[in-house]
Amino acid sequence: MGKHSELFAQTMGLVYPIIILYGLYIIYNGHLTPGGGFQGGAILAGVFTIQYLTTDTKNVSLDILNRIEKTIYLLLLLTGILIVFYMNQELTLIQKSYYLLLMNTLIGVKVSCGLTVIFYRFVLFESR
Repeated sequence: MGKHSELFAQTMGLVYPIIILYGLYIIYNGHLTPGGGFQGGAILAGVFTIQYLTTDTKNVSLDILNRIEKTIYLLLLLTGILIVFYMNQELTLIQKSYYLLLMNTLIGVKVSCGLTVIFYRFVLFESR
């Protein structure tokens, strides 16, 4: 890839925390407002995409991201099965809110890992 702008890389270094906080805000308020795990996860995946485009370092391990994504998928399934079949009638309103928060968090991490893996696979393996 070509030469990267140092000014742009430093500016994005300042913007990364804002993007991450916004993505987490969307995830954690998904049960109260429009948004949630998918939208927040897509925003968080944007950080990895911007990092790839602005810096020369490619320090993302696709193998680790793939493992995290598969583990989160299993946690999503097990959490949903546990809540629906065993505790659905016993949950109070606040417990249901915590359940939605947990599910939004798991979905956000899974989507972020998945979109990052897709982006890096296209860039690294399909651009020959």
